[in-house]
Amino acid sequence: MSTDTADVGTAARSIRNPVLAGFHPDPSMLRVGDDYYLATSTFEWYPGVRVHHSRDLVHWRALGGIITDRRLLDLRGCGDSNGVWAPDLTYHDGEFHLVYSDVASFASGYWDPQNYLVTAPDIAGPWSDPVQLHGRGFDAALFHDDDGSTWLLSMSADWRPGRDRFGGIEIQQYDRVARALVGRPRLLFTGTPVGVTEGPHLYRHDGWYWLITAEGGTSWEHQVTVARSRELFGPYEVDPDGPLLTSVGRPDLRLQKAGHGSLVRTPDGGWYLAHLVGRPYSPRGSCVLGRETAIQRVDWPSGGWPRIPGGVPAEEVTAPDLPAHPWPAEPATDHFDAPELGGCWSTLRRPASADWLDLHSRPSHLRIHGGQSPVGRQSPSLVARRVGATRCSLETVVEFTPVDHRQLAGITAYYNTLNWHHLYLSRADDGRVVLELLSSDNGRRTPHPELTVDASDVVRVGLRATFDGPVVRFDYDLGAGWHRLPVDLDATILSDEHAALIIDGEPAAWGFTGAFLGLWVQDLGRDGAYADFDLATYREQ
Repeated sequence: MSTDTADVGTAARSIRNPVLAGFHPDPSMLRVGDDYYLATSTFEWYPGVRVHHSRDLVHWRALGGIITDRRLLDLRGCGDSNGVWAPDLTYHDGEFHLVYSDVASFASGYWDPQNYLVTAPDIAGPWSDPVQLHGRGFDAALFHDDDGSTWLLSMSADWRPGRDRFGGIEIQQYDRVARALVGRPRLLFTGTPVGVTEGPHLYRHDGWYWLITAEGGTSWEHQVTVARSRELFGPYEVDPDGPLLTSVGRPDLRLQKAGHGSLVRTPDGGWYLAHLVGRPYSPRGSCVLGRETAIQRVDWPSGGWPRIPGGVPAEEVTAPDLPAHPWPAEPATDHFDAPELGGCWSTLRRPASADWLDLHSRPSHLRIHGGQSPVGRQSPSLVARRVGATRCSLETVVEFTPVDHRQLAGITAYYNTLNWHHLYLSRADDGRVVLELLSSDNGRRTPHPELTVDASDVVRVGLRATFDGPVVRFDYDLGAGWHRLPVDLDATILSDEHAALIIDGEPAAWGFTGAFLGLWVQDLGRDGAYADFDLATYREQ
């Protein structure tokens, strides 16, 4: 079982939520035969559209991501929490179809989204060149009707001042042969008074068209709304009993922010809903782990509306009657022996390509060529993995010979360009190689010169970053054992809530990604600096 998934048990044949711990939002769930897939948002991180695989809805393994190169999407210059929003994964006529939105902005009521479609005969690819769809809104999704037609849904954005920016859900036909949208778009559903209507998924069941949407925004007021119609184009009637799922009004629940759901049907006719959740450290507090994925069992009587017990997210859910299918455990330590970067890793704003990552020149080492500064959005050199538990750590051994203060290499607890903690090797003005600590809180940098450690005579340096609830700590090993830097750093600045910024009622920044632990190399003078990492060990407590 991969360590970036939740610890799920099989003895009681139950699903324990969240099934995907850490940054895994906006799940699109799909069944193809005996296989289940979850595709989740990745924003400014490669590989884009992370995919997990299960045979029983209990055990999940990471397959990596679909968008692995710039042919499918170029994230150079992508802003924090922009990029890949709310992917949609479907299967029709022997092909996987993936729709994803590339959102370029969210300032002053604009989003500048662009929607794309790629297809593949297998979940592992190869994936086609992207088809450029419309840019009228985001959270695009395909619906394959029983008559063979295919339709594209999305939220309909309205930039005009004084108007509802979430103008409803629109639909337009997609010609699979021509690989193009045809006909005119229609407004399908304007939502409920809760507002912020997005994340559409359409299903055909029991003689009805069922429209599942997310409403209330992707934070504390989030919910899953259900509407139905006898006709594709409506009118759609909203469930009179309210949302299918929400955490609103239940601060006692461990799983908050419940919303943005998608449905899947098991072979025996059962139904399950995948949706996002957050686990705050305190009521309406920081969700350092980001928005995660959970699964609920859905009761759907013939002729009736779908129901989740209590309409709230449960931490433990009865699993379907399927053979248990656990996966081999992911090794705690990556020795970098494989020819490619492992599936647990992500890279920031550029793919894991040979122009800056090297697993071949020095066997059993990851060589990272230095990139831009922490605020650089074109070519940063950060290799990181999701924080999957409130108490976890990443440990590494690095060899690095900086020539000046512009060259840095080390370990980081990271959220975005403005919020991070970084323990790194560099060279001081007096010629010493030193270990230094620097933090950034919404762009306000705080150095810790009193903690500087002389590492001049050391070739191999051990570095460790640890999340201990609301605290981040760093340790180092210069060959004589581990030593802790005597400072407790604020982990909650590495959260969605802290990253979000509203100015005069307008979003200046959002936080959608959750915390990471990573290996970070900077070469601010572009002089060819690189660092060799011998191993990386991730542990959860």
